[in-house]
Amino acid sequence: MNNRVFFVFFMLAAMVQGVAAQSRESDLENREKYLEQLLTLVQPEHPEHGRITRLDSTWRDWLERTGELPPDFDRLPSLPFLPDPLVLDEGGGNVPVATAAQWERKREWIKGQVKHWITGTFPPPPNNLAAGLLAEKKEGSVTSRLVELRFGPGRRAVLTVELLIPPGDGPFPVFVTQWNHRGWALVAVRRGYVGCVYAGADAKDDTEGYADLWYPEYDFTRLMRRAWGAHRAVDYLYSLPFVDKGRIGLTGHSRNGKQSLMAAAFDERIAAVISSSGGTGAEDPWRYTSEKYDNESISDITTWFPFWLHPRLRFFIGREHKLPVDQNLLMALVATRGLMLSSAITEHQGNPWGIEQNYRSLSRVYGFLGEPDRLAIRLRHGRHGTSARDIEAYVDFFDSVFGRKRFELPNTLYYNYSFDRWRELSRESIDPLGYPEKGPEDLTAGAGGRRIASVQGWERERQDITGRVGWLLGEEPAGGLDPGPGEFFASSKDDYLGGVIGRPEPGEKMGRTVIGPYRSFGDYLYGSLYYPADTSGKPSGDNLPAVIFLHEYAYPTGFARRIQPFFENLVGRGFAVFAFDMIGFGTRIEEGTLFYERYPHWSKLGRMVADVRGALDLLGNLEFIDSSRIYAAGYSLGATVGLFSAALDSRLAGAASVCGFTPLRTATAEKGIEGIRAFSHLHGLLPRAGFFVGQEERLPVDFQEILASIAPRPLLLVAPELDRDACFTDVRACMQQVSEVYGLYAAEDKLEFLAPVDFSHFDENRQQEVIHWLETISVRR
Repeated sequence: MNNRVFFVFFMLAAMVQGVAAQSRESDLENREKYLEQLLTLVQPEHPEHGRITRLDSTWRDWLERTGELPPDFDRLPSLPFLPDPLVLDEGGGNVPVATAAQWERKREWIKGQVKHWITGTFPPPPNNLAAGLLAEKKEGSVTSRLVELRFGPGRRAVLTVELLIPPGDGPFPVFVTQWNHRGWALVAVRRGYVGCVYAGADAKDDTEGYADLWYPEYDFTRLMRRAWGAHRAVDYLYSLPFVDKGRIGLTGHSRNGKQSLMAAAFDERIAAVISSSGGTGAEDPWRYTSEKYDNESISDITTWFPFWLHPRLRFFIGREHKLPVDQNLLMALVATRGLMLSSAITEHQGNPWGIEQNYRSLSRVYGFLGEPDRLAIRLRHGRHGTSARDIEAYVDFFDSVFGRKRFELPNTLYYNYSFDRWRELSRESIDPLGYPEKGPEDLTAGAGGRRIASVQGWERERQDITGRVGWLLGEEPAGGLDPGPGEFFASSKDDYLGGVIGRPEPGEKMGRTVIGPYRSFGDYLYGSLYYPADTSGKPSGDNLPAVIFLHEYAYPTGFARRIQPFFENLVGRGFAVFAFDMIGFGTRIEEGTLFYERYPHWSKLGRMVADVRGALDLLGNLEFIDSSRIYAAGYSLGATVGLFSAALDSRLAGAASVCGFTPLRTATAEKGIEGIRAFSHLHGLLPRAGFFVGQEERLPVDFQEILASIAPRPLLLVAPELDRDACFTDVRACMQQVSEVYGLYAAEDKLEFLAPVDFSHFDENRQQEVIHWLETISVRR
C-alpha cells in the first residue's frame, strides 16, 4: 500500500515537472518569436551617435553577444495607467503600502527594477577618492577652484570639478550642476551658494571612461555613469569644512535633467533635485511618451541615443504599459527630499499633461510620508531652452527646501481634471444599472429584438444612436453659428503661440493662410489652411477636395511642423488641408484648463466635435473648395474626433481613422487597456462615460454604432494588430458588425479595414495608406 502511494506521488510530481518544463519551453519560444517580430518593426540605431555599449556597436550586436530575450509579456501585468508607488506587487497581490517597512520594501524593489531595465547596475562608492588641485584663482570676491578627483581601480577613474566659492567662512549650501551649466552656478553663487560644476556632460565628460574600468561587471549606461560621477562630486563635497552637507542641491537641463534624477534617486545625500526639461526618461512618464503623444518615444530615444539607457528598455517599444516601473517610481525614490519637475508647456519633446500625471502620483507619496511641501512643479511658457528667470526660480526652490528663505511655489496645473472633481462641479449622478446591457452582436437588433434588415430600418436606428451620442458628448450651449461666406486672402498672422510651437510652412507649390479670429472659423479660433498655390500664393485650382486633419494627443504642440511631409503630399495631389489645435492642446492649453468650470454639462470631446463643425462651415463657404468632397482624417485622438464628427454631420463625405478606437463595452479591466477610463478619468474627454466603469456593457453607445452611423459614406479604418490601446480581436469583431450595416446599402466597397502587423504610430506607411484612400474615394465620388 505504501509503495503504491509512493508511486502515485512520484508520478504526479513527474507530471507536474513535465508540465512546468513544457511551459518554460513554450514561454521561451514565445519570447524568441516576439524578438523576431520586434526586429522587423524597430528602426536601426544611428551609428554616428556612438556604440550602444563598450562591447557592442548596435542593439543586434548586444542581443547576439548576451543572448538576451524580451520578457514574457504574457506574465508581466498590464498597467495601462501609471504604476502605483504605494502598492506592493501591483497587478498581483496589490498590497497597499501602509507602514515605513513596506515603503522601504517598495523602494528596494524600485531600485532593482530601474537598474535592470533603465540605468544598468553601477559600482559601490569607492573608498580611495583623492583630490588634486589643478588651479585656483580669484574672480572678484569669488574663488574658482579646479580640482581633479581620482578613484576606483588604481585610481584610474577621473572626475574634474570646479568649485565657485563665495566670500565668507560658510558653511554654504551647494548648487551642483554639469559642466555646460556653469552659468547656472554663477546665479546660485550670487545667492550665497557654492557652485559645483562637474565634468559629466557632452561639453566635457570624464565619466565615459568608467565603462572601460567596470564593464561588464557593472553595465551602467552613459547617463547613469554621469549620475554616478555626480555621486563622486558629492563625496568630495563631504570632505570640505565650508560645505553645509545637509543642503546639497542638484539640477540639470534636458539630458542632464535625466541624469540628475538618476543621481538623486540613488544618493540620499543629495537633499534636493530639479529636473529641467528632461523630457522622456526624466519628468515625462514612459507610458505617456509613446507615438500617440507625438513626443520622444522609447523608439526615438533608443534609436537616436542608444547609449543613454539600458538596451533592455528597447524591448518595451509599443509595450510601454508592460514596463514594471515608470518615472513616477524613479522619482518616488527622492521622497521626502526636495523634488521639482520643470518643463515648458509648448516644447516639442515634452508632455505637460504627462508631467502633471507624474506630479499627482508623487503628491500621494509625499503626502503619505508627511512632507507635501517638498514637492513642486513648474511649467513655464516657451520652448526647450531656459533663461535667468528660470534659474532664479530653481534657486528659490532650493532656498525653500533648505529652510533658508520661504518662496511661494505656484505649482500651477494646466490639466487639473479628475472625474470626481467633475462630479462635484456638475452634480450629475447616473445609475448604470438603469441602462440595458449591449454587446457587439446587438448592433442590428431593432426594437423587440427583431433584426434590422433594411435601409429604412437602419435610418430609424441611426436617429436613436445619434441621440445617444449627443447625450454622451454632453449639453452643448447655444451658439456655433455658421458665419456665412467670407473673402479669401492669404495671411501668415498666427496666434503668437503658433509661432512658438512652429507650424508646417508654405513652399513653392503649397500655400498657407492663417484663418484667424476675424476670418470665420468656429468661436474666435485660429486654424491653418494649406492648398495648391500659384506663384502669387493663391489657390491654383477650383473645386478642390479638402481634408480636415485632426491631430493626436500632442499636448504641447497640437498640429506641429513634423506633420509637414503629410500635408505636402496631400497638397501635391490636389487636396486642400485644414488643421487646428483642439481644445487643451498646443495654442489652446490654457483654454482647456477651466473648461468644466465653465461648461460642467458639456464635454471636451463635444467641444472638439463642435470645432470640426466650425471647420466644415468655413470650408463650405470657400469658393475654391468642393463642399461635397470634405473628409476628416486623423490619428489616435484625432481619429476618434473624426469618427464622432462623421457620425453626427453628413457634410463630411468620409473619414479616415488610424488607431482611432477600440470597442469600449468589452474593454474591461482584465483586457489590460485603458478603455472607458481613458476618456472619462485620464484625459477628461467624456466625463459621463465614467459612470459606466465596471459596467462597460451598459454604455449607451459604442464605436460599432458610431462607425455604422457613417454608412454608406466611405470609411477607412487602420487598426494595427499591436496597438497597445486596443483589443484587436474586439476591433475585428466590431468591423464584422459594421460591415453588415454597409451591406444594407450595398456599399461594402465603401468600408475599408487595414490591419498591419505593427504598433500604433502615424509613420510614412500609415500616411501613404490614408493618402491612397483619399485619392481613390475623391476620384470615385
